[in-house]
Amino acid sequence: MFIGHFALGLGSKRLAPGVSLGALFLACQWADLLWPTLVMAGVESFTIRPGATAVTPLDFQYYPWSHSLLALLVWGAVLALVYRAVTGSPLRAGLVLGPWCFRTGYSMRSCIARTFR
Repeated sequence: MFIGHFALGLGSKRLAPGVSLGALFLACQWADLLWPTLVMAGVESFTIRPGATAVTPLDFQYYPWSHSLLALLVWGAVLALVYRAVTGSPLRAGLVLGPWCFRTGYSMRSCIARTFR
């Protein structure tokens, strides 16, 4: 699953060659990096149920702050603005990072098809 996140980060280098690969990887992984922190804080939840899926025994029950479309739009905008403020990069660099944070809510295929038309 995570290889697709990193592939999108690598592919986006073409759109913004001036943005560090680490920042692009962070943008693509943001929701999945944020989720365990919110679980430990008691904001989001899951249960362990063996056989819930073929891949993991985690049964995700409540995670609106890290993975909902609305939250990812907000996180993407925040990430883009923070990147621009910290690096002083042109707005284009921040606009590349924001959607990659948001893309978690979309399928990989549709996101790439829209981006590289």
